[in-house]
Amino acid sequence: MTIDLSDYEAGKPYDGHYKKKLKKLQDRLSRIHYAHIVHKRRAIILFEGWDAAGKGGIIQRLTAKWDPRYFEVWPIAAPTPEEKARHFLWRFWRRLPSDHNIAIFDRSWYGRVLVERVEGYASEEEWRASYGEINAFEAQQVADGTTLIKIFVHATQDTQDARLKDRIEHPWKRWKTGLDDFRNRARRADYLDAMHDMFRETNTEAAPWIVIDGNDKKAARIAALKAIADALEQQVPMTPPLLDPEVARVAEQALGPLDLATACSDKQNDRV
Repeated sequence: MTIDLSDYEAGKPYDGHYKKKLKKLQDRLSRIHYAHIVHKRRAIILFEGWDAAGKGGIIQRLTAKWDPRYFEVWPIAAPTPEEKARHFLWRFWRRLPSDHNIAIFDRSWYGRVLVERVEGYASEEEWRASYGEINAFEAQQVADGTTLIKIFVHATQDTQDARLKDRIEHPWKRWKTGLDDFRNRARRADYLDAMHDMFRETNTEAAPWIVIDGNDKKAARIAALKAIADALEQQVPMTPPLLDPEVARVAEQALGPLDLATACSDKQNDRV
């Protein structure tokens, strides 16, 4: 199943109360994260997309209310010499989440069919073979009970250029960009070809892609967080743990009467 990125370029500004909607989504994601901890579920959320498309801002807001003990963000850069000496998926196997944990990949194994293909770090035989290897790898994770969410954040050339320019002109943002960004920008047509092939070969029923129009940051963050919340919530029971009667007895002795019914009802149906 292929995807046409030109369908995700409207850049329509977010129409609504951004801060209120964001807070509701973060509260919902917090409960979903607790559900993963309580029910010992695991999930992988990977992000791909253009430089300056807004992946980092989405990740920051996604994890804002999560318990840091039960998630990990993996920023994926060029492989180390140790990693180069092994199969390209080896370094990702080592970062897979355990029970009650969520792993977030800021770039991922798709580097094999994107940057490694475009820049010539992998031969054509290698990157073509990797489509099947990636699909098998992802199917294994899903079959083993891991929720897998694949997010691609798209931005037009004009949007990317405006953001790169802002980074260069803002003294405290300059660290976020470098020569790689401009080298990649110069090969946008090659990356578009690689992305087209990637979507065609890896947008599978077991592990579909979710494309986010990143041309308006606020709209992109809301869309991405809602898509992630929906996908995570489908795979975990959203029932809070039962209170141990002995804990309840001791708590009431120490704290007085507990209004458990009200506390539960206030938190259950706050869907966005």
